[in-house]
Amino acid sequence: MTQKIMLGNEAIARGAWEAGCRVATGYPGTPSTEIIETIARDYSEIKSQWSPNEKVALEVAAGAAIAGARSIATMKHVGLNVAADPLFTFSYTGVNAGLVIINADDPGAWSSQNEQDNRHLAKAAKLPMLDPSDPAEAKEFTKIAFKMSEEFDRSVIVRITTRIAHSQALVNIGERENVPLKDFVRDPKKYVMIPAHARPRHVFVEQQLIKLKDYSNESGLNKIEWRSKKRGIITNGVAYHYVRETCPDDSILKIGMVWPLPDKLIKEFASQVEELYAVEELDPFIEDYVKSLGIKITGKEIIPICNELTPEIVDKAMNKREAPPATPQYEGNIPGRPPGLCKGCPHAFVFNVLKKHNYVVNGDIGCYTLGVLPPYSSMHSQGCMGASIGMHMGFEKARGDEMARNSVAVIGDSTFIHSGITGLIDLVYNKGTGTVIILDNRITAMTGHQNNPASGKTLSGEPTYELDLAMLSKACGVNRVTVIDPRDTELLEKTITEEVAAKEPSVIIAKRKCILIK
Repeated sequence: MTQKIMLGNEAIARGAWEAGCRVATGYPGTPSTEIIETIARDYSEIKSQWSPNEKVALEVAAGAAIAGARSIATMKHVGLNVAADPLFTFSYTGVNAGLVIINADDPGAWSSQNEQDNRHLAKAAKLPMLDPSDPAEAKEFTKIAFKMSEEFDRSVIVRITTRIAHSQALVNIGERENVPLKDFVRDPKKYVMIPAHARPRHVFVEQQLIKLKDYSNESGLNKIEWRSKKRGIITNGVAYHYVRETCPDDSILKIGMVWPLPDKLIKEFASQVEELYAVEELDPFIEDYVKSLGIKITGKEIIPICNELTPEIVDKAMNKREAPPATPQYEGNIPGRPPGLCKGCPHAFVFNVLKKHNYVVNGDIGCYTLGVLPPYSSMHSQGCMGASIGMHMGFEKARGDEMARNSVAVIGDSTFIHSGITGLIDLVYNKGTGTVIILDNRITAMTGHQNNPASGKTLSGEPTYELDLAMLSKACGVNRVTVIDPRDTELLEKTITEEVAAKEPSVIIAKRKCILIK
């Protein structure tokens, strides 16, 4: 058997290819970005694309699956929030060919605005979720997910975390499965969710959940590793390896299918150990389920609910052992190195002006979010992708014209396309008078320089229509639209002060390529 060292994200891409996947969609977001990039680079048999946002990505993948092609949609955990609307409805419609959704959670919030635990979304959407513990399993679980999807007529979510996405391991390399395109049969009762169709489809969903629970108990995705009967540990994901390392004498129930959970297997395991523990990152998802079965279990009393786990944290919690002190590699005080905008970044010119005039800045998600840090210290709110314009409107609604004349919203080009356009429409429609600055560096820079609809190139680098942000802003009803090179700092300052003072909506497009683009 051929093996290769792969990143978890590369392994998932390989798994999709081996499973006969034909269509791959996504929106770049750490830690999931490399999945689509690897598919585009290495697997030309799969038609791959970046979509404007995760909602569209899932809709394209679902359409392809219903049309008969095995498809995959990839996104980070907060991206699944954006895709939640189609996610819940496609749970009712089911699939034709297999549909796999890769969800990358980020314990520790290494590159995210929160640490949400998306196991809850699988439960809420009534969809099966697989939870691999390393890159090798990530590849195999991706292949299994396609088969599950078709067997149970469900979308299947594969949940990874940052540690799995970006760690490397030996992965078994197989051949591509020849999966023919399935026929598309017109079936409005299955695929058109008017209320009269949705009600019976809900019954179908509940029936499939019962079958999936049996599958969870019997498939081998969840398995018991017997050792001592004194202490048993239920664990999942990368935490499984930490438990194996630090608790080698304890029995383990390894959860690979995290929804539906295997109630029979849990009861069997719990009945044969003296003490039962749950070791899981973030929320007490498994722990709460075990308690709902009337079984005593210890979990978040000793395992932290915040941040990602490490072997040292698990060892301390389970074995009351303190980690040995780290050996200093350097003498003296080493200064910290917080992230910052690159030298020569076009965004820096904008933040210098905003700081000089002490404007209230409603920020957004992108590398420009670093404008909150010194030396700029010029960002005062930030929520989710596209929120800056809506929040800017809220500031004006709450505090009136004085705030509108002393504040701006900043948003990147890719983020504006992702979910800022509707905010701009709202600003105009509801008679806001604020100023929006689109920081257009011609690329999706924060996640590694991916193309977007405004860059004029597709994922594979092919020329395509270049979205005109100025025309788009005017189409939303903004009369005052200015395109400016932010490096012309004198004109930039003049433009910003004039537009902020104007008592009508305005858009400034600060357009200059990212300094790292060749």
